[in-house]
Amino acid sequence: MVIGIIPNIVQNDVTPNKVDPVIYLPFRQKPMAGVAVMARTRVAPGTLAMPFRREVQAIDSNMPVFNLWTMEERLERNYWFYRVMSALFGIFAGIALVLAAVGLYAVIAHSVSQRTQELGVRMAVGASAPDILRLIFVQGMRQLTIGLSLGLAGAFVVTRVLRTFLVQVSPADPTTLAFACSVLGLAAVMGCWIPARRAMRVDPVVALHHE
Repeated sequence: MVIGIIPNIVQNDVTPNKVDPVIYLPFRQKPMAGVAVMARTRVAPGTLAMPFRREVQAIDSNMPVFNLWTMEERLERNYWFYRVMSALFGIFAGIALVLAAVGLYAVIAHSVSQRTQELGVRMAVGASAPDILRLIFVQGMRQLTIGLSLGLAGAFVVTRVLRTFLVQVSPADPTTLAFACSVLGLAAVMGCWIPARRAMRVDPVVALHHE
């Protein structure tokens, strides 16, 4: 006889891709060596350890009571592996983002500094500072756009592989992708602006002799 049906609950796997079928049986029909009692409280759970122990032993003084945990403690104990893995992924992702930003800045800054002679020629024939900045930024942002487009395409492919490790997070998390793109975009802007400003301070005659 079926007493009732309950909605899906997190049983053995916190990922949404796997739902184990579970049935509840009466204790008298299938006795077990130990049972777990769960209770929702309106006060701090840590203050109810002794009252719970007292009530259980009032029913049977020979019944041992142990492992009095709050729900947070229980979840942390059961799913510590996912917590560690998510922390490691976050650390490695942060390091990779910093390295990518530094590398992007270095590459763009070096390419701009290599054009000091060209910028000197442009200033010598009448190009203004806004014209030089516009030229550098247009070319730099074009390269950045191509790189981010390829990177986002690769990210969408890789996150599909990591879908099984994600819990309540979309593989194409827009906040994370927007943050990464913003950091790389800022690095590219600084890589264009700082060398360009430095080159424009150089006298055109000196810039023409720059090697």
